Amino acid sequence: MKILITGASGFIGTNLLEDLNTKGYTVLNLDFNEPKILERRNVWKNIDITEYESFKKEVLDFKPDYIVHLAARTDLDGKTLKDYDANVSGVKNLMNIVNECKGLKKVIVASSKFVTRNGYVIKNQFDYCPHTKYGESKVETEKKVWENKPHCDWCIIRPTSIWGPWFGVPYRNFFDMVMRRMYFHIGHIKCHKTYGYIGNAIYQIEQLLFNETPDENNKVFYIGDEPAYEINEWADEIAGELGFKVPTMPVWFVKCLAKFGDFLGLFGIHFPMQSFRYGNMTNDGTNDMTNTFKVASEMPFTRLDGTRATLKWIEEYEGKK
Repeated sequence: MKILITGASGFIGTNLLEDLNTKGYTVLNLDFNEPKILERRNVWKNIDITEYESFKKEVLDFKPDYIVHLAARTDLDGKTLKDYDANVSGVKNLMNIVNECKGLKKVIVASSKFVTRNGYVIKNQFDYCPHTKYGESKVETEKKVWENKPHCDWCIIRPTSIWGPWFGVPYRNFFDMVMRRMYFHIGHIKCHKTYGYIGNAIYQIEQLLFNETPDENNKVFYIGDEPAYEINEWADEIAGELGFKVPTMPVWFVKCLAKFGDFLGLFGIHFPMQSFRYGNMTNDGTNDMTNTFKVASEMPFTRLDGTRATLKWIEEYEGKK
């Protein structure tokens, strides 16, 4: 069975490729970045998905049974929608190519939870409320899929805040801050967010890939753990594994730090605490996982399993650098 993954040099793609490779599938990675695991260069093609002809040739030559489309620009630094062209024209290219793929069984296209802002309760799978240009680009990703639906089975996934081995910013920063004892609780404020350990995310993606999702009213699936994490508890869990406790700062003091950080930001000076980060640390951001758990009913790993595996990976990865 042949599985094509676009963007398998990224965080989620690296883990998905490793798992599928271990299970004996024939996998091809199309990405303009080298694989994070250099031993996987033999299944990598240097392809830019915005370049239609070269993209098309590699897909049709491979003759995939399944496609998982993860390739995208995912940072929040872009100023205009054009900065995220891979998320718009790249997906448009894919949808055109897919309809020439004979024998294709399933296509999964990755969107993002950022098609809505944190705290927004969606009404249906077409209800969008982005608050960043990246989020707007992912709305366009979904629209391009709906405008040119594949001839085979398909679905859209919206990864939440996924973390684990091979991750980078911003969620690696959370681990780093706790490990360096720079993280603190803000008073007694409780904040719940939908996060997802990468091991569980890969399980969910594979369940969606190898099971049919024919209902047109249920084509969108969030990827993440259930229940949502209480962030203080998770920070305490990480610190506990490292043998120390996370300190607590008064709310008024942290608010003052945030205002000070905002002031420094006016002069281009980065300060760890600003109003945006304060809001992110104190406001809930949960997603409804009901649809996903109808297909992927288990979570193979507990949060503690993931925390321990991630701390071990950080130690080993840093030791190799």
